[in-house]
Amino acid sequence: MEENFQLDTNTPIVPRIQIDTPADVSNPFLPKNDIEQIMNGFRQELLISGYSEKTIKMYLLYVEKFLQQLRKKPHEVGKPEIVAFLASAKEKNVSNATLALMHASIKFFLEKHLQMKVMDEVRIPKKAKKLPSVLTIEEIKSLIKNTKPGRNRLLVMFLYSTGVRVSEAVKIKLQDIDFNAGMARVQGGKGNKDREIVLSQKWMGEMKKYLNRRKTKSEFLFAKKNGKPISTDTVERVMRHSAERAKIMKRVTPHVLRHSFATHLLDNGENIRKIQILLGHANLATTSIYTHVSKEELRKVQSPLDNL
Repeated sequence: MEENFQLDTNTPIVPRIQIDTPADVSNPFLPKNDIEQIMNGFRQELLISGYSEKTIKMYLLYVEKFLQQLRKKPHEVGKPEIVAFLASAKEKNVSNATLALMHASIKFFLEKHLQMKVMDEVRIPKKAKKLPSVLTIEEIKSLIKNTKPGRNRLLVMFLYSTGVRVSEAVKIKLQDIDFNAGMARVQGGKGNKDREIVLSQKWMGEMKKYLNRRKTKSEFLFAKKNGKPISTDTVERVMRHSAERAKIMKRVTPHVLRHSFATHLLDNGENIRKIQILLGHANLATTSIYTHVSKEELRKVQSPLDNL
């Protein structure tokens, strides 16, 4: 039987987010109700374009703030208004990375949503290229050892051994795991692209034991007691507590494990093209940041003076 599907354009698909705007900042040419209507349409367009929920929230945040601070209608916007908004943010000491995200948000809104070509004239500073934070092998061992056995320890092992993003890890289902082939499928990764990842033999052995004794019935690999997938916030909290117990002074996050995965593979001589595929990078240039020489490798270099 065919279902008659109708999209309610008045119902927000992604939860609304609250932003703090001074009471005296409002657009006299754009009432609050009009802004809400515009933002709802923009939200739906972002969803259709395949953006992640996290990206959608950030785009909505910056575009709504931009509209509130305008002194004209959106179709009348030009370079001066955009530059003024971004300059105001820069004066508040936002990072170049945040400024780039604000620029991208407004660019998508004006060019894709309103079909306006005004962003090409707006220039912003390039994001500073920072070397990724990486844990040593000993720190990885200590982190795993100091994580509660069972689901949490297997989660930390999985993040490090596969290099997946935390948003991908929490969505992994049992059906995505092929224990016989030693592979897993990451579905709906960044850019909604699926990819195959390699599984650790050590991790698979421990996971099989865990699944045999797990009482929770769930389709998800890492589940809460009610069967629903754990949240990314929970993963962050697990990592933070484990790092504290391990007395690791660095800031430890799931993404640091992703950085460590890539760096350690390169240190072991793995091909960068293979690492690119495992990480799910669309561009090899993104993976190239891991070609920096790790501190551990630098320490192995002997000074020529010591050879005299």
